[in-house]
Amino acid sequence: MQSIETLRRTPAWSIAAPLLALALLAAKFAHLIDLDSSVLKFFASGLLVAVVFASVRHAQAVAAKIGEPYGALVLALAVTCIEAGLIVSLMAADPARNAALARDSLFAVVMIVLNGLIGACLVIGDLRYRRVEFRLEGTTGALVTLATLAVLTLVEPNVTETAPGPHFSTPQLVMVASAALCLYLVFVFVQSVRHPLDFLSEANGLESHDEDRSVLSWPRTFANFGLLTVSLTAVVLLAKSLTPALEEMVFAAGLPAAVIGVCVATLVLLPEVISALFAANRNETQTSLNLAIGSALASIGLTIPVVAVASFILGAPLVLGLDRLNTSLLLLTLFVSTVTLGIGRATLLQGAVHLTIFFVFIGFTVFP
Repeated sequence: MQSIETLRRTPAWSIAAPLLALALLAAKFAHLIDLDSSVLKFFASGLLVAVVFASVRHAQAVAAKIGEPYGALVLALAVTCIEAGLIVSLMAADPARNAALARDSLFAVVMIVLNGLIGACLVIGDLRYRRVEFRLEGTTGALVTLATLAVLTLVEPNVTETAPGPHFSTPQLVMVASAALCLYLVFVFVQSVRHPLDFLSEANGLESHDEDRSVLSWPRTFANFGLLTVSLTAVVLLAKSLTPALEEMVFAAGLPAAVIGVCVATLVLLPEVISALFAANRNETQTSLNLAIGSALASIGLTIPVVAVASFILGAPLVLGLDRLNTSLLLLTLFVSTVTLGIGRATLLQGAVHLTIFFVFIGFTVFP
C-alpha cells in the first residue's frame, strides 16, 4: 500500500479515467459511437487498464483508513464484483458458449494467485531482503479454506453420480454454492473479528498505524469509496463491451476457449496483483499473502453463488468440473502451496517452484 501522505491526495487521473470510461459507454449505448473501429478499441483497452489502476488507487485509500486486516477485504471484494459481474453478463449474452467461463476463470484465479503471484512475491522478497516470513496461523487457515472451496467446486462435479460429466445437479449446485458462501463468511469473520492478529505480521499490528490513519478524513474516505464503486462499474461494462473482440481474436488464432477465462482472471486480479507485488517489495509478505489468498477465496466463495443463481434465472448450463490435466495441476498446486506456506518462511527456491508451475499452466492452457 502507498504511504499515508500519498493516499491523502486523490490524483486527477484517478477521477478522470472512470468518468471518461462511463462517458464512452454512454455514447456507445446511445449509438453515438461504434467501438467496432480499431482506433476506438485500442483507446478503450488503454482506458480499461487506466480504470483498473484507478480502482486500485481508491481501494488502497479506503483500506488505509480502515486498516488491516479489513483493508485486504476491500480489494478482495472489489475483485469479486468485477469477476462476478463480467461472468454473469457474458453468460446472459451467450449461455451455451460461455457455460464453462466461470470454471475457466476461477481455475485461472487459483493458479495465478497460488503460483504466479505468490511465487513472484517470494522471489522479490528473497532477492531484496533474503528473508521471507509470515504468520503461520492465518496463512495456513486461509490456504485450507481455499483448498476446500477449490476442490468442492472444481473437482467434485466430475465424480458425482446424479449428473453426468462436469455438471452438478440442481440440488448439488445449491448445496455447494451455499457451502462456499457460508465458508467464506466464516473466514471473513475469523479474519476480521475473531482472530485478526493471526493475519498481521506483528502482534501489535492492530494499533501500530492508528495514529497514521487518523490523518485520513472520513469524508475523503467516503469519496474514495464512491469513486471505487464508479471505477468497478466502468471496468465491468467496458470489459463486457470489449470481450466480443477478445473472443474473436482468440478463436481466430485457433486458441482454446480457456484462454478467455485466463484473460478474464488476469483482468480482475490486476488490482490485487499490483498491490501484492508492491507489498512484497516493501518486505510486507503477510500483506501480500492476505491480498493474494483473500482474492482467490472471495472469487470462489462469492462468485460461485452468484453464477449459480444466474444459471437458475437464465436457464443457462453451468460447467464447473475440470478435465484430468487441469485437475492434476490444481492438486499439485495445493500440495506445493501447503508445503511452502506450512512453516512460516520461504526462500527463492519455493518461489521458483511456484513460478514454474504457473508457466506450465499457461503453456498447457494454450497447447492443451
